[in-house]
Amino acid sequence: MTIDATVVLDIGKTNAKLTLLDAAGAILAEKRRPNNIVHAGPYPHHDTEGLWDWLQTGLAAFARLAHVTAIVPVTHGATAALVDDAGLVLPILDYESTLPQSLAAEYASLRPAFGDSLSPQLPCGLNLGLQLFWLARTYPQEFARARHILTYPQYWAWRLSGVAASEVTSLGCHTDLWQPQQGAYSSLVETMDWAPLFPPLQAAWTALGPVLPQWRESNGLLPDCQVLCGIHDSNASLLRYLDAQEQAQPRTVLSTGTWAIAAAFGAPLGRLDETADMLANVHALGQPVACMRFMGGREFAVLAGSEPQVCGVDDIARLVSQGTLALPCFAESGGPFVGQAGRIAGPAPRTAQERYALATLYCALMSDYCLDTLDAQGPVTVEGSFTDNPHFAALLAALRPGQEVSVSQDASGTTCGGWMLHRWGQVPAMEATLEPMMEVDGLTAYRAQWRAICRPD
Repeated sequence: MTIDATVVLDIGKTNAKLTLLDAAGAILAEKRRPNNIVHAGPYPHHDTEGLWDWLQTGLAAFARLAHVTAIVPVTHGATAALVDDAGLVLPILDYESTLPQSLAAEYASLRPAFGDSLSPQLPCGLNLGLQLFWLARTYPQEFARARHILTYPQYWAWRLSGVAASEVTSLGCHTDLWQPQQGAYSSLVETMDWAPLFPPLQAAWTALGPVLPQWRESNGLLPDCQVLCGIHDSNASLLRYLDAQEQAQPRTVLSTGTWAIAAAFGAPLGRLDETADMLANVHALGQPVACMRFMGGREFAVLAGSEPQVCGVDDIARLVSQGTLALPCFAESGGPFVGQAGRIAGPAPRTAQERYALATLYCALMSDYCLDTLDAQGPVTVEGSFTDNPHFAALLAALRPGQEVSVSQDASGTTCGGWMLHRWGQVPAMEATLEPMMEVDGLTAYRAQWRAICRPD
């Protein structure tokens, strides 16, 4: 019997993953590779050709295992491609690049007000509009050749299918390009006359067309293999919860990976503070969701060290008892404390296990801070890489005794979301484990001390 399968191409900021899933959402095979940045050439940019070769090899391998009927791109945000009919007219800029300040004042005069875009001013190239503005001013001849501006999931969909599309979850992801509450392009797009470069809007689950014959034949894919429009990765993690929102049930999804992003359904947009990396993302059905984020995976890696070793509860308790605090922030990009230099107060951790414990405490405290600042109500579900940490959710539950904290049992919320786009209308059973609160003496006072130092005002 031939297996009807879906391939999800999931490109995160740190790693890329290709997953083959059957019609019930079970994983049949998986391939991974680093998402490398190329530092040669005009500016730091994504290794799209390396990813493309890896994708082709993976698709050929998966085609031998199952009948692949759809390929679904899921990627990180703040990234776009400028293409003509032949391909890229410029390399795809890495959003962690520090852009020259020579155009900062002019861009600041053009970007829409936060109340319109709900997109805060962010460091480096995290505002996609700034990237495009800088490229237009710095490389005007190449920019003029572009036929389309494609947000990153749609670039991979276009490369596979030849069909150009735009999609709201990537357009509405701190880009300065979108008005979430109006469902329309921002004043920046109008001012820069970029609207003709954005292809027609399509739903994330739209089948754009079959894989182009030259790629299909070289990989052993069949003619009925469709390429879907695709979606921003954090929004892929939200898909399984959208039905609940039709019943107006407040809840929060904490999507974790390189970024930890708290998406609080039902939280008031009026609480968003553009100085604290608070923003509205736009979910797949086009509605804004109040969010707050920090670079959790990146900061955890800095604190835990190059050879992390899982700690015990006793390691966490010891750090709390002796007042060892990790104070933000340990990444240069984003978060409510961006611009502050991370430091450790109190006795330094002595072992790899204590470093892991400190990283876990830090990420739990930061997540708790974000949830409070958002006024997040209802249950909290942890998705993504932090679900592998045996203590993170239990610590978060201890910090938030008034809310249920559960851990998704999915291997990846983003992969599950990509699968759901192909199986639109099918919602997999919610497999989440309710997390008991960790018992640590002095945790409440430790939390208060951490917050008092982080926010002395």
